[in-house]
Amino acid sequence: MKEKLYTIPLNDAVNAQDECPFCYIERKIEQDLMDFVLGSGSSYMESDVRAKTDKAGFCRTHFKKMYDYGNTLGNAWILKTHLALINKEMHSAFEKYRPSSSPTLIRRKSDVPGQNTVNAWVQEKEDSCFICNQFQEHYARYLDTFFELYKKDGEFQKKILESKGFCLPHFKDLCNVAESHLNDKQKALFFPQMFSLMETNLNRLYEDVSWLIEKFDYRNKDADWKNSREALQNCMQKLKGGYPADPVYKQKK
Repeated sequence: MKEKLYTIPLNDAVNAQDECPFCYIERKIEQDLMDFVLGSGSSYMESDVRAKTDKAGFCRTHFKKMYDYGNTLGNAWILKTHLALINKEMHSAFEKYRPSSSPTLIRRKSDVPGQNTVNAWVQEKEDSCFICNQFQEHYARYLDTFFELYKKDGEFQKKILESKGFCLPHFKDLCNVAESHLNDKQKALFFPQMFSLMETNLNRLYEDVSWLIEKFDYRNKDADWKNSREALQNCMQKLKGGYPADPVYKQKK
């Protein structure tokens, strides 16, 4: 199948022979978004961009990554206008708040305490992150592209079957999306292939980390490390996704 512009990132990820091509894509998209939000292009100074970041905010994980990124002025501008909006919304939530009836005063089934509007507002803020939201939009398209290539491109399918599989979180998503993207005949082939691929690679990592432990035995000090040197980060990635051994991603000077 002839490569198209939108298939290149996924093919690059598979060709990288990583523990999970979707982790590879996730890292690339996240870094691109960090550059967009705080990079030298100064997107944070654009009013339309900051209107979006003000509204969506950022999760704890991405606030930490933004801090580590190193653009103090950019972070300050983003936080200033975001806090202004938060203060306005918080004031509104406080004004709308009405205490619910004490449980001891409830007499009828209809007397159920209402939802705490302040809790609901805070929860809405916790569930929203500009970078997470943007990533999910990209990620959904890459899942669609995966199945387009899997069904039409024999070479792509071959590379997947010879790959190291996927991390468990992304494998869960892949299985979920497969239900709506494949017909019954395709599912009958896809799922056994993927299950076998995952079992093979989980067993591979089990052997790698087992040998890493054996290398601490003085009798094996001169033995070959085999594939165990990166066993810790590979196992952690396979189980939870991400890159535990990655250095902090910083602003390019």
